[in-house]
Amino acid sequence: MMAQYLGIKAQHPEILLFYRMGDFYELFFDDAKKAANLLNISLTARGKTAGEPIPMAGVPYHAAENYLAKLVKMGESVAICEQVGDPATSKGPVDRQVVRIVTPGTVTDEALLDDRQDAVLAAVTEHKNVFGIAYIDLASARFHVLDCVGEDAFMAALERIKVAELLYNEEFSHVHLLERFKGKRRRPVWEYDQQTALTKLNAQFNTLSLEGFGVDEDMLAIGSAGCVLQYVQETQRTQLAHISAITHDNQSQILYMDAATQRNLELTRNLSGGNENTLLSVIDNTSTSMGSRLLQRYLHQPVRDQQEIKRRHHMINALQGASFDAIQDCLKEIGDIERILARVALRSARPRDFARLSHGLNQLPLLNQQLNELCTNDNVSDLIGEYQQQISLYPDLADLLQRAIIENPPVVLRDGGVIAPGYSQELDELRDLAQGATAYLDALEIRERERTGIATLKVNYNKVHGFYIEVSRANSHLVPADYVRRQTLKNNERYIIPELKEHEDKVLTSQSRALALEKRLYEALFDDIMPQLQQLLKSASAIAKLDVMANFAERAHSLNLNAPELSSDNVIEYDAGRHPVVEAVMNTPFIANPLYVSDSAKMLMITGPNMGGKSTYMRQTALIVLLTYIGSYVPVASATIGPIDRIFTRIGASDDLASGRSTFMVEMTETANILNNATANSLVLMDEIGRGTSTYDGLSLAWACAEYLAEHICCYTLFATHYFELTTLAEQYAHIQNVHLSAIEHNDDIKFMHQVQQGAASKSYGLQVAKLAGVPNAVLKVAKQKLSQLEQATPQQATPSKTTSKPNKREPFTEEQLSIDLDTEHWLAQKLKTIDLDELSPREAQALLYEWRKALK
Repeated sequence: MMAQYLGIKAQHPEILLFYRMGDFYELFFDDAKKAANLLNISLTARGKTAGEPIPMAGVPYHAAENYLAKLVKMGESVAICEQVGDPATSKGPVDRQVVRIVTPGTVTDEALLDDRQDAVLAAVTEHKNVFGIAYIDLASARFHVLDCVGEDAFMAALERIKVAELLYNEEFSHVHLLERFKGKRRRPVWEYDQQTALTKLNAQFNTLSLEGFGVDEDMLAIGSAGCVLQYVQETQRTQLAHISAITHDNQSQILYMDAATQRNLELTRNLSGGNENTLLSVIDNTSTSMGSRLLQRYLHQPVRDQQEIKRRHHMINALQGASFDAIQDCLKEIGDIERILARVALRSARPRDFARLSHGLNQLPLLNQQLNELCTNDNVSDLIGEYQQQISLYPDLADLLQRAIIENPPVVLRDGGVIAPGYSQELDELRDLAQGATAYLDALEIRERERTGIATLKVNYNKVHGFYIEVSRANSHLVPADYVRRQTLKNNERYIIPELKEHEDKVLTSQSRALALEKRLYEALFDDIMPQLQQLLKSASAIAKLDVMANFAERAHSLNLNAPELSSDNVIEYDAGRHPVVEAVMNTPFIANPLYVSDSAKMLMITGPNMGGKSTYMRQTALIVLLTYIGSYVPVASATIGPIDRIFTRIGASDDLASGRSTFMVEMTETANILNNATANSLVLMDEIGRGTSTYDGLSLAWACAEYLAEHICCYTLFATHYFELTTLAEQYAHIQNVHLSAIEHNDDIKFMHQVQQGAASKSYGLQVAKLAGVPNAVLKVAKQKLSQLEQATPQQATPSKTTSKPNKREPFTEEQLSIDLDTEHWLAQKLKTIDLDELSPREAQALLYEWRKALK
């Protein structure tokens, strides 16, 4: 047996092997040690090899799914090895083979999946700083490819995709970028071969080329797509009938957010990795799991097409005018047919999947009727028509499933009892026999009583002795000669006759025949559904979209959201804007604030005390823009949003010790990404740049970054800072404005007003905030004395109002400054010759020295 085990294990060396032995799945050697640690199960030993006990651990087969679910969440993969031979005819160990491989990115079993999370498998490759990504979601039949240029774009794509399992080839040179992902698998280079991939993909889609899908066959990601497809075929070991297309992710069509921005805005995960207090937790009241998953995809890839956004807004308006709650009630009854159909395509659907699919299909006529009622609105009649066209009605299929499957079927088909009575006459007859055909036994009992004259004669059955005729000892002398004694009891004798023996043989064989027939009928249901599978998947996709729209309508009603106006002008303007997540968790009314940025005022320099609301104000702006671009209404009284291509945030930071990066290094890396990739139509949030280093270093960096954003990039920028010196930039640049979050101070106490007002803050209130935090009075007293000494030493820097000299505006950034030649010191001599020292302020001189020293290094 161990020889058999080792032979199978050699085919799957890098994953756990669940080896079926009786009622358990057993693991041996290192697999046993690993599983015992991960699953907290007992580690035992059985047999010996080289004189040492063989480590062994196991889980009951009937509870295996619970253990598989735990392993999948940890990023582990498991090969399921079953007995496929007949124990009665086997010599030695029963033949076994791996029947499926469960991996985090290919699971479709309901018990192993989070119903509101996509399970995505991705493969990546790289060549000359271009990254080719292909990803597939088996449970929804989505198959995508994209090429990214640069590490930042690559990481942003992986953050957006939310990868559950990641494949990379043996020559991938950026493995360090993948450290934070679970379920990583290294694959051989040949699996990424471009021509082999094209052949596989065209065979899967039954096409001659991929042009019809809008996919460039020269994309680097095509090789990754071939690897993904091969991996899925290896693990599923069946046809992938539902994977019928591949889509090119065009990055220019979505509102781009880098990886840091997606994390900082806490869209679907908070900074601790949980689901609480995220944007999704507030705006997700979808009726189906597939709608919730689609909403999450919307959040991570907002569309930039304003016409599509307006279509969604029109739909929300129509649903608000109608009874959106009736549509949501109907959608709840339809359920998650998307994943059910995926299991049907893989021929792994269970009896309850068919029952749920039948129930869901029976709701479609009611849903269609409700959509008809919405068509009275001319603005959305065409849009409703598209939904109705895609959400077809399937009366024949619904009737077939309702006739075929009992109302509350068992979880698995193993023991039968799934096919409904009346569906198959042959099955009904076999079941009658298997259950003993009581009508026949009753008739036999009456006949034998009449023949023998024994009024108490009984015909019965038990699992040990089968069928028998039971006669009391007192009447044994009346038993006919053809009665053969089967069992003697204290007061009764049990007999068998040829007719009853023949019936017994039929019954015993009918049980296995009935189960075999039921399995054939069950498998035939897959064949009945397959011709309509692609249309069913289109219907499921349209239902998910409708669910999201109904959810937007309900959220707009419940959360007091309003429709933003989309504009072609360069503007982000809103009145009485609110942060949806903060508002949801507050027990007191949220203080709403306005915002206006445009070509004439593209940067807001935001000052104010800690806890005054600067970060909330900045984040709410990003979320209002984001919600606009996913087609939702937004938490404002009114809003006008112009074209936005990217959102960047530089908010908060922590050490990245695994990559050897300090907090300040993380901050500067994210800042560099923004400065190198933002455009004039980008929204940039910069919070406390430069605080991770010394005061003068930090101030210089913050100053230079603000100038660069304002002068060279000219993007929409919200720049929060405690460096009051930066507020003087508003005097140098007309499109920089100072605003502050107000606070009231009284006797060393502080009251936060959370109101945005024009102008710079008068002070930072750091000591007052420290007092609120519980810092001892002795410490505060010393800090107050030290602050007084520092302010007396540098009175010109105490507050903006005390600044004694107005810095001169330096010349704009030149191309020479933006691309310095570092190979010669002649550059520095030339710079010194061209500078007008009399027009240079001390702070500008210091900034230039730092810049030159860095360049020369």
